[in-house]
Amino acid sequence: MRFIHLADVHLGAAPDTGYPWCERRENEIWETFQRVIQDVKEKEVQLLLISGDLFHRQPLKKEVRDVNYLFSTIPDTTVVLIAGNHDYLREDSYYLTFPWSKNVVCLFGETYDAVHLKKLNTYVYGLSYYSQEITKAYYDHVQPLAEDACHILLAHGGDAHHIPINMGRLKQAGFDYVALGHIHKPQIIQEDAIAYAGSLEPLDRTEVGEHGYILGEYTDRQVHITFCPCAERQYIYLELQVDGDTTQLSLEDTIQQGIEEQGPENLYHITLVGLRDGDTTFYPERIQSLGYILEVVDLTEPDHDFEKLKEQYRGTMISEFISYFPEERTPLETKALYYGIQALLQSRGRR
Repeated sequence: MRFIHLADVHLGAAPDTGYPWCERRENEIWETFQRVIQDVKEKEVQLLLISGDLFHRQPLKKEVRDVNYLFSTIPDTTVVLIAGNHDYLREDSYYLTFPWSKNVVCLFGETYDAVHLKKLNTYVYGLSYYSQEITKAYYDHVQPLAEDACHILLAHGGDAHHIPINMGRLKQAGFDYVALGHIHKPQIIQEDAIAYAGSLEPLDRTEVGEHGYILGEYTDRQVHITFCPCAERQYIYLELQVDGDTTQLSLEDTIQQGIEEQGPENLYHITLVGLRDGDTTFYPERIQSLGYILEVVDLTEPDHDFEKLKEQYRGTMISEFISYFPEERTPLETKALYYGIQALLQSRGRR
């Protein structure tokens, strides 16, 4: 039996609010979800597991209709889903009243429940959120039924406010596979047994690295899982070292080269470090025009010739300030010297 484990799709989310590509990112989450449905067809997946937060918020009726249509295009695949803390089940939730396709099974109980998929000889267990927060550790004492079958748990949580999970207990519970949701970074908790699929697309700049879904196969009472990247983009932190020879144009060329190497479709947070020439100023707004760049942080410091400055400003506070520091300086003294000189030079320039 082959299955795909999805979580935290967050349909309806609009990452990078305020940036020109925000609307495009919102559409890409839907497009990536559609690609997964296509993968279900091509890989002849028999079971699609969704471990909560299919939607970013309470879904609109038209959104539920669109999702249900996609599920109806894979009639030979059973879809089992739970609601998470973002798309929790309010009384007026369309989740509860919508006439789902025959191949869709919703584990919308507020307490632990199970469904037996006879054709697959598989039990899937889970519960759904009825509020944004649940502090009770519901999964601490769950166990599969004593039946000769494949037993899979859908679980959404893992922090103090969203169903705390004792991973040690979960490892001993006896499930063939635990499909986790809520944590957006993909991670294997126990090899071929317990995993967070992570968010399908990265949703903010902290969610670096690859994102996608987990493809699993249950054969001879053994589960084997593989992570399958499928996100349209990644968030990448790019740190660039500058020196006294770095100019605005050479910096732009270096950044463009780095973007080409790591993917022009990706989203970048760029940090500049090192010592620049004292007369050089970098212009972040020009750098941001080079691609999908979220932010440019300039942590560089001017590489001043202090002896030259002492002579140039002899008899002034600048010369006296430089003379206050020893030639052999600690890193803290060096930083204080650079910041102080910069402030004095800027103050002098404003006169």
